[in-house]
Amino acid sequence: MNLKKQFSLFVVFMIIGTSAIHSQTNKKYHTWATTPPLGWNSWDCFGTTVTEQQIKEQADAMAKNLLPSGYKYLTVDIQWYEPEAKGHAYDPKAILTMDEYGRLTPGLKKFPSASDGKGFKPLADYVHSKGLKFGIHIMRGIPRQAVEKNTPVFGTTVKAKDIALTNSTCPWNPDMYGVDAVKPEGQAYYNSIINMYADWGVDYIKVDDISRPYNDIQKAEIEAIRNAIDKTGRPILLSLSPGATPVAKGEHVMNNANMWRITDDFWDRWGLLKAMFERLDVWTPFRGPGHFPDADMLPIGIVDFKRPTNFTKNEQYTLMSLWAIGRSPLIFGGDMTKLDDFTKEMLTNPEMLKVNQQSTNNRQVSRDTNLIVWTADVPNSKDKYVALFNAQSKGENIDFNNADYASPVIAGKGSSQKVEVSVKDGKRLVLFVKDGGNGSDWDHVAWVDPILHGPKGDLKLTSLKWINATSGWGEVHVNRACDNQPLIVNDKTVEGIGAHAESIIIYELPEGYDTFSATGFVTQEKGSVVFGVLVDKGGVDFPENNDVKVDFEAIGIKGKVKVKDLWNHKDLGTFENNFSCKIMQHGAGLYSLTPTK
Repeated sequence: MNLKKQFSLFVVFMIIGTSAIHSQTNKKYHTWATTPPLGWNSWDCFGTTVTEQQIKEQADAMAKNLLPSGYKYLTVDIQWYEPEAKGHAYDPKAILTMDEYGRLTPGLKKFPSASDGKGFKPLADYVHSKGLKFGIHIMRGIPRQAVEKNTPVFGTTVKAKDIALTNSTCPWNPDMYGVDAVKPEGQAYYNSIINMYADWGVDYIKVDDISRPYNDIQKAEIEAIRNAIDKTGRPILLSLSPGATPVAKGEHVMNNANMWRITDDFWDRWGLLKAMFERLDVWTPFRGPGHFPDADMLPIGIVDFKRPTNFTKNEQYTLMSLWAIGRSPLIFGGDMTKLDDFTKEMLTNPEMLKVNQQSTNNRQVSRDTNLIVWTADVPNSKDKYVALFNAQSKGENIDFNNADYASPVIAGKGSSQKVEVSVKDGKRLVLFVKDGGNGSDWDHVAWVDPILHGPKGDLKLTSLKWINATSGWGEVHVNRACDNQPLIVNDKTVEGIGAHAESIIIYELPEGYDTFSATGFVTQEKGSVVFGVLVDKGGVDFPENNDVKVDFEAIGIKGKVKVKDLWNHKDLGTFENNFSCKIMQHGAGLYSLTPTK
């Protein structure tokens, strides 16, 4: 990005930011979370299945390992009211537990202490006894079962059908209908459930299916929930999901919630992490005490029931450095009873936590070929925090104008292009997929039957390990689509490689082969791509690291500066005019800068 463009964006952010600040009024509930909340959520580790016993075990581990560093919000995520819930999926025929007023209550099979109408009170008491705060996840709206049974709405003379909006449903969860929160009776429904949660001892509510697309129905429900929380007199934090919350709704959301998701579910995939730089950057004008853009949970440690995170150590440094200097809430998603030393050190690093909890004026300084610099101010000081990121991947430096083959634009589900390229004397084979010109949404592709041919016979590329593979969405998979579903072309399961534009896949070429062939298919109706092949004969550099530099003038510092590495607790010396460091691909560094006299 050139300096002129950087300056223009800075001016835009200052204008928007000033407008947002002027539009914000002092809200009492903003004082309940003046710094980004720190905590844990059950979703990444347990999906819909978490039980009372597991929550108690997590609370014990959290109190021992993370509470001393400030992590205190422990949240039971989705479908605690579905006794038979399994995995990360939902059963549309499931019988949900609820009271006579259509209010969902904990399923006794998973939460036995909730019997006799006690709800989550006993479990909340246990969590509170550990010095922690107790949170729950809810879906916006009223249960469809309540509407089918037409249960009365507590505190009113109307019934569920009178306030339900049956045309307002969640596209990915079958449990609820929207509520007409403009009606007094709709507000009364929300008052009744939030008051019940307050009586249980709930300190944090994550409301789902409410911040996307952020239509008028959802907007009214957000305001109703805000009003209901305020009526309880209990300082309950309000978190909104899923993402991405529209940036255009920033003023409204910052004045009604303590945190809101800026992304769909975030998992341990590099493509999702790389996308977060832009997401956190554009939300800069709306970040402040009591209201924080939420980059979602931290899928590190042991996640997804029992597997270790897919993030490399370098990627975990990027994750934690970006969440810290972007002042996202830090909500751990891993199993706290199986907390390894590296993950614990990442989460509890006191210098990183100072950046997250105490810094101000957090902002992106520059982004040039995915070498990225963020900075923040140290309050009551001339010191600065700086994060340096190398978000490059192998192959990004390739000039595809020199490709050995590039197809015409291939568009529409089932459209294809046969590819055949000489790989003679090649060292590496690079398969790439570019956007066809209409944006990269839905650019799902398949390299079908990718084969090397030569004196040694035929070798399926699906049997080789790649050096590196990137996908614009999802992941590159062998014999699976980028969304990890079966690789299907023209209603038939095929053998090949699934990806999504923009994609680069790099292989070492074994000896004994002189031709590569495959057929590139578009697998979605809206897809439009260019398939390409580049054969590297040794002239392409694939750097493992790169220098990332911050100019002191760009962050308001003059003269000499002492630099400290915050991850390694190491003084690096004194520098003048700028500071640079070699950062591994997908890696990051986090530093404090102190001007010297």
